Amino acid sequence: MRRVTRTARVTIARASRLLNFQKRHPPVGAPPGTLVFPEERVPATIRVMAYGPDGVEEREGVGVEELPGLLKPDRVTWIDLQGLGDEALLRRLGQIFEIHPLALEDVVNVPQRPKAEAYDRQHLVITRMTRAAADGPLDVEQVSLFIGQHYLLSIQERRGDVFDPVRVRIRAGKGLIRRSGPDYLAYALIDAILDGYYPVLEVLGDRLQGLEERILHGASRSGQLGIHRVRRDLLVLRRAVWPQHEAVAALVREETPLITSTVRQYLRDCLDHAVQILDVIDTYHELASNLMDMHLAAVSQRSNDVMKVLTVMASIFIPLTFIAGLYGMNFDYLPELHYRWAYPALLTLMGLVAGGMLLFFHRRGWLGGDEEDED
Repeated sequence: MRRVTRTARVTIARASRLLNFQKRHPPVGAPPGTLVFPEERVPATIRVMAYGPDGVEEREGVGVEELPGLLKPDRVTWIDLQGLGDEALLRRLGQIFEIHPLALEDVVNVPQRPKAEAYDRQHLVITRMTRAAADGPLDVEQVSLFIGQHYLLSIQERRGDVFDPVRVRIRAGKGLIRRSGPDYLAYALIDAILDGYYPVLEVLGDRLQGLEERILHGASRSGQLGIHRVRRDLLVLRRAVWPQHEAVAALVREETPLITSTVRQYLRDCLDHAVQILDVIDTYHELASNLMDMHLAAVSQRSNDVMKVLTVMASIFIPLTFIAGLYGMNFDYLPELHYRWAYPALLTLMGLVAGGMLLFFHRRGWLGGDEEDED
């Protein structure tokens, strides 16, 4: 019992962290724009890609004071900051790009609900990025995009992302990305984030299929825990995708000088992807609920089978116990006890009674499975 309670507590704690119920927030009464940094700070690194129709310039490990000199009006500059571990760097970054204090607060005080907001000099888009994991909890992190006049500033919680295909397209000059502005780059990053949900859904689909086969072969406690984990992961994905769908819809609806009408048309494709992902999540969630019902039905069926066996055994032994009790009474005048063949005859009678009852139970279909169950 203690082991089960301890396991349940660990599962609830992990689910709470994964569902972001323990969100860090400023102290009560703190002024707007107060920054609360995570306890586990990841060292910040800056990566810059400046490109145009003629070529690409890429630099890693760039200092924050070098950024003003890298911004050019004739090219798009992508500043990619990974890690929220340097408070001074982030505050200086906010000064260089004139980021609104409320926007910087949303970036640092993770996790925030995905959204899209327009400010004086930038358009802020907050998204949630996830990556596939064969087992264990999902890796979900916040990615914030600041769309400027000639630049795009992306800020990630940790290192590692799903943007390598976008970087490859920039280097190769494929498509419109090198001939378009930072709004198109923002679309490409949002599209890559949404595409990153598909491998995660494939992993969850494989886990659901494995759980279904396991349940069909026999209910177990591990199967029940696996279903709970999948349902928890699906809930996390839905909580990440649904507001992201609303944010993309806002980008499509609202007219802003930082996002052209051409890019809004491409964003409609992202909107379709978000809707498709939500449909798959809902389908998988319903399938997980059905698997839980199957698991409970299998557990109930197994309990019924055990009770049926015990009932049949008890029913067989009731008349045998009656016969044994009848002839086990301490009376002197029991005529059958004095016959020479009384003992084997009584055993034969008891065997016939037990066999007759087994035959009766079998004909009634109370023993074993019928042909429909086998099919």
